[in-house]
Amino acid sequence: MPGTDSAKRTDVEVVTAAVVDGTVAVGDVPDTPVPWWSFTKTVLAAAALVLVDAGRLTLDAPLAGQRYTLRQLLQHRAGVPDYGALAEYHDAVGRVEPPWPVADLLARVDSHARGAEPGTSWTYSNVGYLLVRQLIEHADGKEIGEALTRLVLKPLGIANAGLARTPDDLIGTRWGNARRYHPGWVYHGLMIGSPAAAALLLDRLLRGDLLSPSSLRAMRESFRLDEPIPGRPWQAPGYGLGLMIETTTPPRFMGHTGGGPSSTAGVYHFAAPGAVVTASAFSPCDDPGLVEHRVVDIARTIAAGDDACALSGAQD
Repeated sequence: MPGTDSAKRTDVEVVTAAVVDGTVAVGDVPDTPVPWWSFTKTVLAAAALVLVDAGRLTLDAPLAGQRYTLRQLLQHRAGVPDYGALAEYHDAVGRVEPPWPVADLLARVDSHARGAEPGTSWTYSNVGYLLVRQLIEHADGKEIGEALTRLVLKPLGIANAGLARTPDDLIGTRWGNARRYHPGWVYHGLMIGSPAAAALLLDRLLRGDLLSPSSLRAMRESFRLDEPIPGRPWQAPGYGLGLMIETTTPPRFMGHTGGGPSSTAGVYHFAAPGAVVTASAFSPCDDPGLVEHRVVDIARTIAAGDDACALSGAQD
């Protein structure tokens, strides 16, 4: 929401959680699930890299019949267009239609916009992560929800999280699903889980509890994007493999923001200075700057030595 002083908004609820030096310090509703939206991309990237470590996927070889690589898909540099600009997509969601078949979606995207030469530009693409989902399902032999549980959630010891498959799966989330939104419209998959589960997953992932050192380094290697983003805490934004990264030296934070019809999500890891903090914030608004500023504030306050103030100050 450009032009909004997100850091000072008090008119919307924000639920939070934090992991401090590996220990969970939770907000006010630690077990209530919330939609993770595009933080799901971080989970998908982690699963793909687990399969790379197992020799079942390759990171830098062109995919069969394609010019792009898995690394380029994960970094939004594969030249794959997105469905976000399709007016008919948003119209169909607004009319509460069932999600289109994947082949129909891809045909509509292809007719709307041509892709770029792989590696020559950066274009955020949910379609690219749909292709990552398909690669994971093919390599693991399981539907994506089962694959993510087996490859990421269980190895990292994450409970209170899973894939939303139907509108009913969203009814029990923090802000419900009065619009009967179908999670299938998020074609790469929509994870839901508690704020604490999101923070703990990212913390353990980036501490090295899942991936080989080489895969973790690849995940954290950032492609520099644009200049500072007004209304948001990004001064030198970049993108790794499924990670939004602040590229100041050393990187100040990395994780992912996401949003959908009911809420906005932000989950970020802060490695320095002081305590290692991973914080998550979720709010029923369409303001990514709000949740991003909130997790930055949590990390700064905890690093200054006041954990309780950080969490209580992050709740409205």
